[in-house]
Formats: sequence, C-alpha cells, structure tokens
Amino acid sequence: MRWSWPDVRQYLRSMPQFVNASGGRAFEHGTAYVTGGIRAAALWLPPGVQQDDSALDEIVARSLTPEITGDMALLRQEMVEHHPPEPHWYLPLIAADPNWVGQGLGTLLMKSALQRCDEQGITAYLESSNPEHIPFYRRHGFKIIVRIQHGSSPPLTPMLRAAK
Repeated sequence: MRWSWPDVRQYLRSMPQFVNASGGRAFEHGTAYVTGGIRAAALWLPPGVQQDDSALDEIVARSLTPEITGDMALLRQEMVEHHPPEPHWYLPLIAADPNWVGQGLGTLLMKSALQRCDEQGITAYLESSNPEHIPFYRRHGFKIIVRIQHGSSPPLTPMLRAAK
C-alpha cells in the first residue's frame, strides 16, 4: 500500500482510514485476530461481509495523486472480478510489527483462521500486495489465481485456498 501514498505524511493520514474501510468490519464480527502484545494482527471478513466500498472510494478520491488514481481504479476493478462468487472468508489485511517479523506470529494467526475455514468447509481468499509474501501464503495452501498490475502499481496477486 506504500505505493498508493508516496508522501509519508499522506500515508500516515490515509493508511489508518484505509485499514478501517478494508477490514474494520472484522471487529464487528469478532473476526479480527490479534496476538499477545498486539505484535501481529489479521482482519478476516466472514462470508457475506464486504469491505466498506463507499469509504474506500472516498479515501481514494481524497488522498491519491491523479497519476495513481487511475491505476488504483483498474486494480480495484480487477480485485472485484477475482473475488470468488461462492461464500468465502476474505483476508484484506495481515501485518506484524517489524520488530516481530519472522517470529511465527503470522503463521499462528493464519493457522487459527484457516482451521475455522476448514471446519466450516469454506474457501479462503486474499490479495497479496507483496511478492515476497507469496511463499508464506503458499505454505498455508493458497494458490495464485492471477497477477494484476496497472501502470506504476506493484503487482497484486489474488490467491485462493480451498477448505480441507
């Protein structure tokens, strides 16, 4: 997401709003998973729960530069096209405190959520915005659907995991 707001001040103003619009509904549904000490978190949207698209539209319109706005619109359009049509769990955000990366917290969060998916027999879906994270998702059973990239955007990789 850093590409979206190259200016650090704009990033610091906009990213918290983006996180809330993208995954804030996980808190309402009890599907925001956080490790002890708030060292890592994963915001999962349950089947039938969507991101707040109107808030995302407003954030994009208010905060992105004109050069990035068009590329972001195309990315978001393709993201919608690749969301599975069947009920699925959606992971819009997972992150760890940089001081705790590599300590297994992401794996802990992922295993817990995917166990729920498996128990319910429901697919899991995400879009990786960082190519370096794809091996992590693959280790948890996610498969690449497609790679999306427009203009100056970094590649975005929608990934799907069937319930086991």
